[in-house]
Amino acid sequence: MEGIFMRRRKRQAGLAALLMAALLVLAPMDWGLAQMPPAPMPDPSSPNPTSNSIWNDPMRAYTHRQAGLAVGSDAPSQRVGLSDLIRIGLECNPELRQAGLRVEAAAGRALQAGLYPNPTVIAEGTELGGRTGPGGFIAAPVVSQEVVTAGKLRLDRQVGLQEADQTRWQLLGQRFVLFTAVRRGYFDVLAAQRRVEIYSELVDLAGKATETTQTLVKGRQAAPLDLVQIRVELNRFRAELDAARQERTAAWRRLAAAMGAPDLPDAPLTGSLESPCPVYEFDSAVREMLERHPDVNAARIGFTRAQLALRRARVEPIPNVTFGSGYQRDNVDHQDQWVFRASLPIPVFNRNQGNVQAASAEVGRAAAEVQRIQNLLVARLATAFGQYEAARQRANRYRASILPDATEAYQLALGAFQGGQFEYLRVLQAQRAVAEAKLEYVRALGELWLAASDIAGLLLEEDWPPAG
Repeated sequence: MEGIFMRRRKRQAGLAALLMAALLVLAPMDWGLAQMPPAPMPDPSSPNPTSNSIWNDPMRAYTHRQAGLAVGSDAPSQRVGLSDLIRIGLECNPELRQAGLRVEAAAGRALQAGLYPNPTVIAEGTELGGRTGPGGFIAAPVVSQEVVTAGKLRLDRQVGLQEADQTRWQLLGQRFVLFTAVRRGYFDVLAAQRRVEIYSELVDLAGKATETTQTLVKGRQAAPLDLVQIRVELNRFRAELDAARQERTAAWRRLAAAMGAPDLPDAPLTGSLESPCPVYEFDSAVREMLERHPDVNAARIGFTRAQLALRRARVEPIPNVTFGSGYQRDNVDHQDQWVFRASLPIPVFNRNQGNVQAASAEVGRAAAEVQRIQNLLVARLATAFGQYEAARQRANRYRASILPDATEAYQLALGAFQGGQFEYLRVLQAQRAVAEAKLEYVRALGELWLAASDIAGLLLEEDWPPAG
């Protein structure tokens, strides 16, 4: 009897060793679609590759040296241009970094969606204990595998890849959102900078006029009232200059925040508001925008994705089949056996009806989304064009007639005052008219460039404004 027990223990030990060997062999095995190539990631040569080191270290701060700016408490003396600011924004903007990481996340989900289910290894024993000693049945190992039918994994992968494509278009769209914000901030600062220059000139002129009038009052060639009026005007210009400087500082801070570099040191900008502004035509711009804009393309891909999701929902009721096979030891009759099993769910009550209905409605919603995005973009372009045309016409009128006439009136009033024909009040009025004309001209130019920046962003213009 003891010999029988020893032989049974040896058999069980051998079965346990066989089970461990099977587990070690099966653990590293690759099955089916698990070895499919991953979904394509964004091309490093794309406008904003997620493989760039900025994405690998989300907390990496920008460096001022990359922007060509000196670091220090004082504002750098070198001037920076729009291209420098764009480069800083591409490195630092957190929303752009988030959009790039969303591309990676969507690509990972697409990869995961197409992976095949893992096999299952089972080891079990029944009726092992008894008064007569070890016995019963030992099954080890039994390997089962779920076989996915009806191309479900392929459809899952396609749905995921469509989502990844959507995020790539959204990344491109976010890039031009950044471009537009930086361009608008740049021209906002440029206009504020020009207002500071105008008020500085007015303060200098008023200061010289004050000194001249003081001399004239001492020589009894001008009334004290003229001197008081000039001082009032001088102090008013000084107050406006202080306000313009504060607005210039605020405009720079807004620009730095839009770039994602809020502590970027202030610096004077290159460029001029009077540079030739690009010319646009509304109808051709609409056609180009609706064909190329990332939001439209993302919405179209969303429609394709919804159609694929509907196909996937319709094949869900087709059952997957699970097969299993393995070795079994009958310790009662001392027989070695093989077991085989197959199972599948029967779609009697749940045929995925609700998800099919929801997916069908989503297809209709995605189709309407394409039209909604197109209408929204056309409305945005129409608004930008209205502002562009109004500002362009106003700037042309100021440049062609209002500014020359105001300047001529000031020169005539100044000459008449020096000849003793007018009181200085007329000179102050003419000077104020020139200042207001210059400021309105700057405002018109600023609004022109802001509207042009919006149009350029909607048309995906990369190198803008064009040189020359």
